[in-house]
Amino acid sequence: MEKIFKLQANGTSVRTELLAGLTTFMTMAYIIALNPNLLTGFATGTPLWNGVFLATCIASAVGMFVMAFLANKPFAMAPGMGLNSFFAVVVGNIAAMTSLSYEASFQAGLCIILIEGIIFLALSVLNIREKIVDAIPLGVRLGIAPAIGLMLMNIGFGSNAGIYSENGGPFYAMRDFFGALTAGTAKTAMGSGYNAMVLSVVTMFIGLFVIVILAHKGVKAAVLLGMLVAAVVYWAGSFAFLGVNPFASLATASFVPPFADMAATTLFKFNFQGFMDMGVFTAVTLIITFCIIDMFDTIGTLVGTATRAGMVDKNGKMPQMKAALIADAVGTIAGSLTGTSTVTTFIESASGVEAGGRTGLTALTTGVLFLACIFIAPVAAIIPAAATSAALIYVGVLMVGGLKKIDFDKMDQVLPVSLMLIAMPISGSIGHGIGLGLIAYTVLKLFTGKAKEVSPLTAVLSVLFLVKFFLAV
Repeated sequence: MEKIFKLQANGTSVRTELLAGLTTFMTMAYIIALNPNLLTGFATGTPLWNGVFLATCIASAVGMFVMAFLANKPFAMAPGMGLNSFFAVVVGNIAAMTSLSYEASFQAGLCIILIEGIIFLALSVLNIREKIVDAIPLGVRLGIAPAIGLMLMNIGFGSNAGIYSENGGPFYAMRDFFGALTAGTAKTAMGSGYNAMVLSVVTMFIGLFVIVILAHKGVKAAVLLGMLVAAVVYWAGSFAFLGVNPFASLATASFVPPFADMAATTLFKFNFQGFMDMGVFTAVTLIITFCIIDMFDTIGTLVGTATRAGMVDKNGKMPQMKAALIADAVGTIAGSLTGTSTVTTFIESASGVEAGGRTGLTALTTGVLFLACIFIAPVAAIIPAAATSAALIYVGVLMVGGLKKIDFDKMDQVLPVSLMLIAMPISGSIGHGIGLGLIAYTVLKLFTGKAKEVSPLTAVLSVLFLVKFFLAV
């Protein structure tokens, strides 16, 4: 292990890396079931759903193994949130334009992901993606981590633990519980979901304070232990207050991987004819859109998380960035071959970094656990969202601390960072936040007589984002 991952040089140990990998896995295990739900319209148990489920586990693991052995970084990968929803919309549009079935349209959409992955692999090998990272101004780079921190807190408090009831849903803690004028109003609005919401909020805060206290005492596994305590609280509360057995699903769950369904629906199932039926302009536009979103989501996550972990130099640059970007590209290609949308670096990697993960052994551990979920997915599914919320909120708070590195006397840092702090949590997109930051930086320099300080690549990126925003591609 020492020879492969250089643990001592990175100030870590096998035990710390394994715990960090497990922590990362627990915070992002939700994607294993959520991704096939989003990509198939919640058609649980269908051959296509089963195929996407297996693809999610396999492609994520492939990306993480490359990250582990090639880049030796602790970053985890999986089909990106936002990108998978966009892919589902694209598949629906393909079906409407071509009159193909959803499954055939899905296979046509996989052609987009394959081409995107190949483009990214070429750009990464040729160092072009790394040059794009270097072109991001220091102020914008320093603001990525705090903005991601707010985004993590928003996910934890808001969209991670949605509650459904006879009154509809999903209802969220920040919007529908804390956002209500009174508890009575919230209770009326949520109906029978109110008790589940209260349990989620209580679980969330118990987990958060357990993590904070253990971390204060120097416990390495603070995040993981806090999540476990929160999970136990939620399970006990489900029995006592909701009258629900959280383990009931295990009695009828199947632990046999549906490989036959994957072979029939998604494995190497590219529908190039359906892809061409979209038209050249539409196809090219979609490929460019996926490339832009994925590129800056990945760059933002890598830079933000590496900054928090102290893996960057004084100029905000991360060693082995090229290898990490190659891992992202390989994961995306693996996703297209097996049957899922773009694989990208997950911001939940920050939880493993906070647990002490510093090398590829963390990524390897998370990847192995993703593969294990092919056989034990029903077990991973019982981890309550409220428990993972506690970890996301804690890590988010720590990442916001990166604001102390911003020079608040320099408007070319303050304005881009302020816009990113607002844009990332609201839009739910790291890439969009970076885009606004780059545009603000460029415009400010142009109109204050400092145009020479804007690199040509930064100017080009700003223009590309302007085009993307205003043409809504």
